[in-house]
Amino acid sequence: MNALARLAAAAALAFTAAANAATAGWPLQDADTDVGNLASLQRGARNFVNYCLGCHSLQYMRYSQIAEDLALTEDQLRANLMFTGMRIYDPMLSALSAEQGRSWFGNAPPDLSLITRSRGPDYVFTFLGSFYEDPMRPAGVNNAVLPGTAMLHVLAPLQGLQRPRFETIAVEGGKEIQHLVGLEPGNLPGDLPEAAFDSFVRDTVAFLEYVAEPHRARREALGVWVILFLLMFTAFAWFLYKEYWKDVK
Repeated sequence: MNALARLAAAAALAFTAAANAATAGWPLQDADTDVGNLASLQRGARNFVNYCLGCHSLQYMRYSQIAEDLALTEDQLRANLMFTGMRIYDPMLSALSAEQGRSWFGNAPPDLSLITRSRGPDYVFTFLGSFYEDPMRPAGVNNAVLPGTAMLHVLAPLQGLQRPRFETIAVEGGKEIQHLVGLEPGNLPGDLPEAAFDSFVRDTVAFLEYVAEPHRARREALGVWVILFLLMFTAFAWFLYKEYWKDVK
């Protein structure tokens, strides 16, 4: 194995360990997304632009490609998804610079073009719904999936602010610690009922899945026809084989 391959393997192992550590002890929910649902992707694009694009970019996605793939006219694109004076062929970049992000939040908000491929849709879905109030944190919130996250709870007006439920457990050395075991509605309810909020997040995650692999739905649809063709060709080849070899046997 050459040096480059060893480096790639080490990076993959390190990333896997970090991802497992981040979600240890908190179960992930099934995102149940459908990248073939055009209406869901259109809603997800709207959600992302209104709640996420202020901090997070999609550097590998252009507005023009969204219009083409999601069946939007240029007028619809400009009216509903373009608010910063960008050109239609520009990538979807946040106006927040990395320096501003580090200054304001302690970390530069990451680009989300490939977030569902690196972490998985279930992780993103669970993360967005697992914020809870924590007065000890600078922004007053924490996250069950990624404790200590620098991200603000931008969906709090929709979901409300959840309260954590802890239980005291004993650890080695006779010490006791508070262990997060659940989240429950807080005193500040959101604008959306729980089911509607889950649907909102599901559409957003579906859009991010589409961004990570724009041709996935088309490839999967084509794959069905390819499999059918191969099955028919296999049957034809088998009957042809039987016909040619029946006299020999």
